[in-house]
Amino acid sequence: MPRQSPYIITLSREERRILEIRAHKYTLPYFQVVRALVILSAAEGHANDDIAATLSLGRDVVSLWRKRFFYQRVAGLDEHPRSGRPRVFPPRGRRAGQGARV
Repeated sequence: MPRQSPYIITLSREERRILEIRAHKYTLPYFQVVRALVILSAAEGHANDDIAATLSLGRDVVSLWRKRFFYQRVAGLDEHPRSGRPRVFPPRGRRAGQGARV
C-alpha cells in the first residue's frame, strides 16, 4: 500500500512558471529537468511511487526532492556544495608517457 507523503506541494504562480521553464528546457543539465518534473508532478497530487515509476527514479530520490522543495522552495532544487575533493573536468593534463608520437 503506497504511503502518503506528509510534504504537500502547493506552488505559487511564479514557482510554477520557473519549474515549467526548467522542465521543458532541453539545454539544461538533465538533473535540473528531472527535479522540476518531480515537483510539478507532486504539485498535481501524484504519490511518490507514481512519480518514481513515471520518471524511472527511485522512490527515495523523489522523496528527497519533494522534502527539500517543501522546506527550501525553488532554491532547494539547486546543487549544494559537496564535501571532498572537487571534480576536475576536463582532465588537467596528460598522464606521464602519453606524449605526442612522432
